[in-house]
Amino acid sequence: MVSIAIVGGGIAGLAAAWQLSTHADSVEVIVLEGSGTAGGKLRSAVVGGQSVDVGAESVLARRPEAVQLLQELGLPTVHPDRVGASIWSRDALHPMPAGTLMGVPGKPADLEGLLSEDELARVADEHSVSVDGDVAIGVLIERALGSAVVDRLVEPLLGGVYAGHARELSARACMPALLTAADTGESLTAVARRVSEASTARAGEPVFASIEGGLGQLPSVLVAALQERGVSIRLDTPVTEIAVEGSGWRLQAGGPVRDESLTVDAVLCAVPAAPTARLLRSVAPDAAAALADIDYASMALVTYAFPSAESAAFAGSSGFLVPPVDGRNIKASTFSSSKWPRLGQARPDLTFVRVSFGRHREVASLQLSDAHLAWDGLADLRKALPGQVPAPVAAHVQRWGGGLPQYAVGHVERIAGVRESLAAYPTLALAGAAYDGVGIPACIGSARAAADQLIAALR
Repeated sequence: MVSIAIVGGGIAGLAAAWQLSTHADSVEVIVLEGSGTAGGKLRSAVVGGQSVDVGAESVLARRPEAVQLLQELGLPTVHPDRVGASIWSRDALHPMPAGTLMGVPGKPADLEGLLSEDELARVADEHSVSVDGDVAIGVLIERALGSAVVDRLVEPLLGGVYAGHARELSARACMPALLTAADTGESLTAVARRVSEASTARAGEPVFASIEGGLGQLPSVLVAALQERGVSIRLDTPVTEIAVEGSGWRLQAGGPVRDESLTVDAVLCAVPAAPTARLLRSVAPDAAAALADIDYASMALVTYAFPSAESAAFAGSSGFLVPPVDGRNIKASTFSSSKWPRLGQARPDLTFVRVSFGRHREVASLQLSDAHLAWDGLADLRKALPGQVPAPVAAHVQRWGGGLPQYAVGHVERIAGVRESLAAYPTLALAGAAYDGVGIPACIGSARAAADQLIAALR
């Protein structure tokens, strides 16, 4: 029997434990979570008497990792209603253009109404671009199609995924197809058309998925299933040190009240980059230094419950995105009751809407009180939908400090260097959003790969 400690009980840590638990006859698995709750950014809260997601609300269904995990847990998937979204730009709501690749249009006509005639003419006059290595997504697209596409489309779309800035995020890490196009001489609009045509061929397949009761229920289901398989999950147990001990590892865990030392055969770090860097400082200083340079964006979500009798404005749409160039408080709004039928069925008297705040380095709004933040979000909703937004009967503020890693230019090379530095320690693995993708499927995929690495090393 070998022992493996997993540092971090977010979705990556829990998914790694699930993968390792298939070897329960030969592997002891211990999950050490520093907070009092497992699940990381998957969380629910009661708003207006109804349980709603206050973290991630869905997974990408066209990647297999998350859907496979749900199937293994026996959780049927549910899918959002196919309702359109909008962009709140220049004081008006515009339908989300069809046929774009993260804001890059297949043809200029797709952006009519959203961009001015001069801006559309610049898109039509697409420039060929050449790059030498990695480059920021926004820089690449601006060279080809002009600044308006970046400001009005790419920024709000990327902001929803990464909470970052298009002119700083790595093309190789976030949109490699565009970088490949630049390398090969293919136009960016041609790439967008090709991807759009492929998506059209899969039009009947759902894009996103969740579970009954909301994705925030997943951690408790997964924890219960892990415990049934004999996995030990210790909450309120932060790991403060990792050191080599013989052919294995020694972990120092706990805090001022309770401190313990744990010796295991392998370690899987599934916490964000900064705490991972601190844990690796004495073991692999080069890897630690590289990880310490990965910055994170903080966010906040405000969920409102409105009286349905006065909330017709939220029907028939999944919400809207907000270009930062317009200087609004919020970066997006999700009309949750329109998007997820289960909410309307559970509480027909209430309409749930949420707004999000926070991009990388934009912390002023996040320093406001909960009441002030909720008021600012409501004010923006009323500007976007003038005269149509009633007073909420309830509101909930969820803050996510250091919620999303920023994939800066050179991120792929940085992570390759980290892995090269750790090659001498095959029984030490990393998993989570800091490496190969910020979405839940990517986190689960990294967790499974890290778990498989450790099993192979211990054989």
